[in-house]
Amino acid sequence: MNLKGKTILITGGASGIGLESAKQFLANGAKVIITGRNQEKLDLAKKLYPQVTAIQNDVANPDDALKLYHQIESLGGIDILYNNAGVINPPNNLAKTNDQITDLAAYEMNINYLGVIRLNNLFLKMLESRPESAIINTTSILSYVPSNGAATYSATKAALRFYTASLRNHLEIAKSNVKVFELLPPLVATDMAKGIDAKTITPEKLVKALIDSIHKNNFTIRVGDTKIVYFLSRFFPKTAYKLINPAKNNIKLSA
Repeated sequence: MNLKGKTILITGGASGIGLESAKQFLANGAKVIITGRNQEKLDLAKKLYPQVTAIQNDVANPDDALKLYHQIESLGGIDILYNNAGVINPPNNLAKTNDQITDLAAYEMNINYLGVIRLNNLFLKMLESRPESAIINTTSILSYVPSNGAATYSATKAALRFYTASLRNHLEIAKSNVKVFELLPPLVATDMAKGIDAKTITPEKLVKALIDSIHKNNFTIRVGDTKIVYFLSRFFPKTAYKLINPAKNNIKLSA
C-alpha cells in the first residue's frame, strides 16, 4: 500500500506511539490529522509538526465521535483510519470499592474497544469511497497472554484482536477495498510504560515496523517480543504466561 498522498487520521495522536506515527507518516508523504483529549498535548504536537491538523476529541464519547466525523468530512475525508488511542488503569488496591473497580473497567473497555468500533462504523463508507484505503487497529502483546497487573486492559486488547480479524474477513468476503491492519506492540517506551520494570522498544522502531508492513500489505504486524510470545502462547502457554508475569512483577490485579 502506498502512503504518499494519503490522508490519515490518528487517534491518540498527540503523544507516544501516535505522535511518532504522525512524524513517520509525514515523512512518507502522507497528510496527517491527529486527535486526542488533551488540548495542551495537541498544541505541543502542532508546534513540533506544523503540517499536522490537530483536533481535540474524545473517541469514547458518541457525540464527540460523530462531531469528529463531520469535521473530517469537511476537511475532505481520509484514506486511512488509525485507531491508536488507548488507556490502562494503574493496578488496583484494596481501598477501591466494587463500583470504582467496575467504573475503571468500563473506562478501559469504552476507549480501547468500543471506541474503535464506533469510529470504524462511522468512517467505513468514507473509506470505501476511496480507491485505496485502510483501517489500522493497535492491539497488544497482552492480547495473546494477559498481564496479572492489567487484567481488563489485556481483555480489551484480546477483544479488539478478535474483532479486527473478524472485520478483515468480513470486508474481504464483501470484496471491500478497505484493508485492515493489526499492530501488536510489545511494551513500548512511552508514558504508559513508566514504572514497569520490563524490556521496552522505542516508538521509532515500532512505527518503522508498522510502515514497512503497510507498504508490503502485511496485515498482522507482530513486533519484537510479540513474535516470541505469540509462538510460545500457541505451543508452550505456561512458559508464555510466566514470561509476561515474572514472579518479581507480581502485583494486585487491575480492573
